[in-house]
Amino acid sequence: MKNSFGLVMDIGEQMLISGAEVHRVEESVARMSAALGADRADVFIITSSMILTVFCGESSYTETRRVTAGGTDIERLHRLNHLCRRICGGLDLAEARDEFASIMSQKPYPLWVEVAAYGLIAACFTLFFGGGIAEGGVALAIGLILRLTVLVSDRLTSNKIFAKFLCSFVSTALAFCGLWLGLIPTVDKVIIGNIMTLIPGIGLTNSLRDLIIGDSMTGALRLIEAVLAALAIAGGYLAFALFGGGLL
Repeated sequence: MKNSFGLVMDIGEQMLISGAEVHRVEESVARMSAALGADRADVFIITSSMILTVFCGESSYTETRRVTAGGTDIERLHRLNHLCRRICGGLDLAEARDEFASIMSQKPYPLWVEVAAYGLIAACFTLFFGGGIAEGGVALAIGLILRLTVLVSDRLTSNKIFAKFLCSFVSTALAFCGLWLGLIPTVDKVIIGNIMTLIPGIGLTNSLRDLIIGDSMTGALRLIEAVLAALAIAGGYLAFALFGGGLL
């Protein structure tokens, strides 16, 4: 029992880390537990903790997980969802373990792809908000640097709020540098374009979905986290904007 439902918790934990909403994870864990022979499965999940109790006849098993990581990996989440459906459809446990190991060993996109994506997204948003070709080019260059800044800040600190503040501060500073060098006439469109890559859109969307479904605690926690991240982004911009504005 312990090994079987340990795999269920592993899958649920990775789904949560990959960005799934709590309601989906709870339902997936409960369905997989039933498929593996549980007469009853009580699941309680919030963004930082998972508790599963399963009952099989007169036996019971409880496991708790502390979840500290988090992010967004839609490809991994898609594959984990598919594995969940296969387990519910009667997939052999040994095959399920092998497939889970294969999913976890899958390498993410190369760093250069992520760097290029950040730059392209920043440039497109800059143009979308009314920036010119010069602003778009500078935003692209800053976006490339910003992805590396995100990588460094994630390794330096586990505090996501401070990491958002630092990335926003760096992107604003680079935008002002472009202004001081005469590369762009204004900085607002460039700053907005790069800040859009930092906005916690998925976290905010999941929080609202959890609230609508009825997971009030999880929805409130995720909403607070998203709001704090947004405030940190605004704080990073404000910190350098006040400093940089005084130098002009």
